[in-house]
Amino acid sequence: MADYIANTQRDTQEMLKAIGARSIDELFDVIKPGQAPREFDVPAGKSEFDVMRHLRELAQKNASHLTLFIGAGVYDHFIPSVVDHLSGRSEFYTAYTPYQPECSQGTLQAVFEYQSAICRLTDMEIANASLYDGGTAVYEAMMMARRITGRNRVLIDKAVSPITRIIIYSYTRNLDIEFHEIPVQHGQTDRAALKKQLNDKTACVILQNPNFFGAIDDHADIVAQAHRQGILAIASVYPVALGMLKTPGAMGFDIVTGEGQSLGLPLSFGGPYLGFMATRRDLARKMPGRIVGETTDIEGKTGYVLTLQAREQHIRREKATSNICSNEALCALRAVIFLSALGKVGFRELARQNYENAEQAKALVSKIKGVTVKQSSPTFNEFTVVLPRPPAEIIDKMIEKGFAAGFPLERYYPEMKNYMLVAVTEKRTKEEIAGYAQALEATLWS
Repeated sequence: MADYIANTQRDTQEMLKAIGARSIDELFDVIKPGQAPREFDVPAGKSEFDVMRHLRELAQKNASHLTLFIGAGVYDHFIPSVVDHLSGRSEFYTAYTPYQPECSQGTLQAVFEYQSAICRLTDMEIANASLYDGGTAVYEAMMMARRITGRNRVLIDKAVSPITRIIIYSYTRNLDIEFHEIPVQHGQTDRAALKKQLNDKTACVILQNPNFFGAIDDHADIVAQAHRQGILAIASVYPVALGMLKTPGAMGFDIVTGEGQSLGLPLSFGGPYLGFMATRRDLARKMPGRIVGETTDIEGKTGYVLTLQAREQHIRREKATSNICSNEALCALRAVIFLSALGKVGFRELARQNYENAEQAKALVSKIKGVTVKQSSPTFNEFTVVLPRPPAEIIDKMIEKGFAAGFPLERYYPEMKNYMLVAVTEKRTKEEIAGYAQALEATLWS
């Protein structure tokens, strides 16, 4: 086994000394003779038919009957069948990283088209070929801003997804970064508190639109003030909302990130999902990951190549732009197929349906005795309600009625004890929305 471990004999002795052991064998002395199992109680093998039947029985235990009114970062959107059909073709499904462009023109062109779509969606100049997920994309943007500015102070709006903030703090636990969280006022960024924190030691300010509570905001004034002090502005966005809202590019953001799950990726426990990132052209060389470019060969034919890329986590080690810039090529392919299938008009219609369905749900839920729908800010397809009883209790009972009722905000915001986040997508019919309101009322007052 030692032949396959990179440690030198000196490395091994130093580690053994640090833990107070004389040899590697001594590490296993706690396992007494007869304690190690001779057998691991592995069941007998099954036929393919029996395995498939067993897996189907396990899958049926999932709550697939629920009508979803829960979001908080991942959403129940319709996926056109063409997305599954094309992304499942073997030339895409089995392709990985296109190191040899002459053999990978199809994959490279698809990624190029994906980058172009993200640029159009965000109103930015250049996008990379995708990142691991939405949360790590924000982390990558923050690290990118530190490299560009040479500063070590970061401002994060507390209405940025708490899951994203946990990711950022986890990755930076051993780094010397000064974080400041900006409080939320009436569901939006507390501008007075944020502007007091802007100074010439700040690398970036991180904002989200719509924010975790579903509130829509125009951050152009914050971005402009940040720029006056040499601070970069980072946006985390919900891509479907960009079918209606002012783009982050129009607000002046320097780096735009987001989770691409809503662009043709199904809901699943833990992904795989898709992080996207776009920025200004002059910042491209500080952006992590890789970029596909369009060129011509010696015969004048159009070709696609990796224009900026390096296996830098191996080559540059601690000086690398990123060590987690995993490319989600297949997920990015699904996203560009989804966007192409809908087109510009269809994407706007998708956004409109999300907004109108959420407004219908708001109107019905606000009529329920004891329920308050927060109205201090406009929302897209997600909104916050205050219940007369703890949401966790209500959510459990609503599951029995066939509804995933929402997300209890107290989980991440202890001060929001009776607050629940409700999401409504284009998949929810008028009948389902009405049924949800009726079930919620019955649950609260039965």
